[in-house]
Formats: sequence, structure tokens, C-alpha cells
Amino acid sequence: MYASIRQYNGRNVAEFARRVQEGFVPIVRQVPGFVAWYLVEGGGGALFTITLCEDRAGAEASVSAAADWVPDNVGDLVEGSPAVMNGEVRAQA
Repeated sequence: MYASIRQYNGRNVAEFARRVQEGFVPIVRQVPGFVAWYLVEGGGGALFTITLCEDRAGAEASVSAAADWVPDNVGDLVEGSPAVMNGEVRAQA
């Protein structure tokens, strides 16, 4: 399993959450190998999205989908570009 973690600096967490739930979640669910997606509020405007996919290709496709969707749909709610980390899940419970 592979994960993609993206960190955003957001201005309106509630609105960001609403828009991604309605607009991005249906898109990311269509990524081949999709397993799960989460939005985590880290406090102080920090937002983390976590996408789990069966393989590296799925994780990379989720990053591409987010890069296409975010600027036009929630770009007004985030500052700058997200920090992105992708990697293989090595342990889980």
C-alpha cells in the first residue's frame, strides 16, 4: 500500500472541507487502486490530506488529480502550494 500526504495552509477549514467533500472526494475515489482518503485539521490553519492506494501509481495519480483540482476549486482558501510526501506504507494496524 502507498500513501500520499499533502499539507496545506488553509484560511477557512470548514469551507475547504465542504468543497473537497463535494468536489474532490468523488474524483479521488475513481483513482485506480484507491483505498481511502482523509482530511485532518492540524490546528492553526494546517490541513493534511491522506490518500491511501494499493500501489505507487495510484498514489501518484491522486497527487495529479489534486494538483489539477485544488487551484480552481479551493485555491482561494489555501496559501501557496502544498507540501507533498508519497511513500510506501511499511506498518499498519
